[in-house]
Amino acid sequence: MSAAGPLQGARPPGGERRAAPLGGEHQAALLTIEDLRVAFPNRDGGMTEVVRGVSFTLGRERLGIVGESGSGKTQTGRAILGLTAPEGRVTAKRLEFDGIDLLGCPERERRQLRGGRIAMVLQDPKFSLNPVMSIGDQIVEALRAHRRVTPREAKAQAMAALESVRIDEPARVFDLYPHEVSGGMGQRAMIAMMLIAGPDLLIADEPTSALDVTVQLQVLAILDALVRERGMGLVFVSHDLRLVSSFCDRVLVMYGGRIVEEVRADRLRQARHPYTQALVASAPAIDRPVAELATVKRDPEWLT
Repeated sequence: MSAAGPLQGARPPGGERRAAPLGGEHQAALLTIEDLRVAFPNRDGGMTEVVRGVSFTLGRERLGIVGESGSGKTQTGRAILGLTAPEGRVTAKRLEFDGIDLLGCPERERRQLRGGRIAMVLQDPKFSLNPVMSIGDQIVEALRAHRRVTPREAKAQAMAALESVRIDEPARVFDLYPHEVSGGMGQRAMIAMMLIAGPDLLIADEPTSALDVTVQLQVLAILDALVRERGMGLVFVSHDLRLVSSFCDRVLVMYGGRIVEEVRADRLRQARHPYTQALVASAPAIDRPVAELATVKRDPEWLT
């Protein structure tokens, strides 16, 4: 896929609802996870689980994952991609991508999948981009690691990728270093780098957190086009319930390393679990002014 392909001319998500759901139950699963667990060493010499028995399937759809910081969202994404810290332990009854056992496949195959067929947009470009390489060189490197193209073709596709994420003057930005661009521009460059190889699955960890509202909609339109036109699967990790409810097809709600509820995105306000209800109620709304925002009243049983 060239960077200029389906990334161009996408309509922004929002008011118009989809004609038909893209839920995983209506199609073959691209990603299947059963009883995923991620644990890290603690001070007592044991292991503390931060992801505890997560199970779900993903088709070629938009799957949102929401929850508070520390609920296990990012660690779930990192485990799928094989980016868990070396001291961490990842186990699962099944962790399968397009028929490939991600825990059992050779490391070389896992590296080829990572960035090629599975990509992840990390939350903060300041810590994800290489500070001693120009933005253009990093995008070219990502492409040539997975696709056989000439240096000239790689540069042309990198420029098109920067333009596709609405970066003005891509030729100028191509030669800049990460410290020379704003957080929002760095985030868009990271998205361009992750999409340039044409992945089948994209894990986006707060991909719009550093962007203003206008650019947010543009980036979401790009992701929307990739899912619809190319058939990509998307895991969209976010704290923004409004964004998730309008953009995604399904939503998983995580608390304490577990999935406590799965709900259709357009029915998020009708969720039944008290934690989900509390998250929805705690979000401010201009048309519903209140004297005091709701707080989450936690129940120890949610952890068990």
